[in-house]
Amino acid sequence: MPESWHPTRFLDVEIEAIHREPPRLRKKPPAPDAFVWDGKTYVVVETISTWSRYERRGRMAENMTPAHAATAARRGSWGVGRFYFRVRTDGGRVFDLYYDRQPGSAGDRLGRWILWREVEPSPG
Repeated sequence: MPESWHPTRFLDVEIEAIHREPPRLRKKPPAPDAFVWDGKTYVVVETISTWSRYERRGRMAENMTPAHAATAARRGSWGVGRFYFRVRTDGGRVFDLYYDRQPGSAGDRLGRWILWREVEPSPG
């Protein structure tokens, strides 16, 4: 039976993701091998789960025809979507983090990594 989880602390901070080898697809990366948060490096020892969401938010949600929006919701479109990862670190802590594909600016088109929250197994 799959383990259920609940958040213990919301963080929502930008982090530096570390990959031993550069991702083949820069806008669709795998879970990082480590990440730096608040000056400390956390080594990822296990990727517990992954999921993605491609919905558009805000003004972007209204700028497509319904048919194109349905396709984009399944596959994503440029600069839209998030890839989520639940990871266990070498210290035993479990975090949810995500890669946000939205570019920061015209000069920074890669997106960014966010440490979303710390989680733990639900009791029972």
